[in-house]
Amino acid sequence: MSTLLVLGGARSGKSSHAQARAEAIGGELVFVATAEASDDEMADRIARHRADRGARWSTIEAPVELAATIRRESRRGRVLLVDCLTLWASNLLLAGRDIPAATDDLAEAIAAVQGPLILVSNEVGLGIVPDNALARRFRDAAGRVNQRVAACADEVVFVAAGLPLKLK
Repeated sequence: MSTLLVLGGARSGKSSHAQARAEAIGGELVFVATAEASDDEMADRIARHRADRGARWSTIEAPVELAATIRRESRRGRVLLVDCLTLWASNLLLAGRDIPAATDDLAEAIAAVQGPLILVSNEVGLGIVPDNALARRFRDAAGRVNQRVAACADEVVFVAAGLPLKLK
């Protein structure tokens, strides 16, 4: 396995699955975080997740510059776990960045990885159509990012209720 995309809904078990897969590979474990602590609840969540991963993991924050981080940090013997592409897409959208161009750059970085890469993303297109333009733009952007990364990935897994379903 060179590149794995793990998809699922909120609280589906996708991050736990991705972490277990990364730890099973062995080697140096690097968590690439796209979340930003924009409020107290998110800061608590980030701290809790960092504690849950334990001392084996180092953390790099990359809320926007994900492709550059993957290029810089990927190497043999090092597992990169990116969590998550959905927050990355949200960060790009809110910053007014060109999401298709950033996604192209990400796909190029994925193609050039030197070691195992695991990417986590929410599947946000299975619910109702959002009632506002920003939410619809986000849903569409996240769906397009997921499609592009899935096409690049060697393996794609969908997690529901903690159960992984291999898609690719």
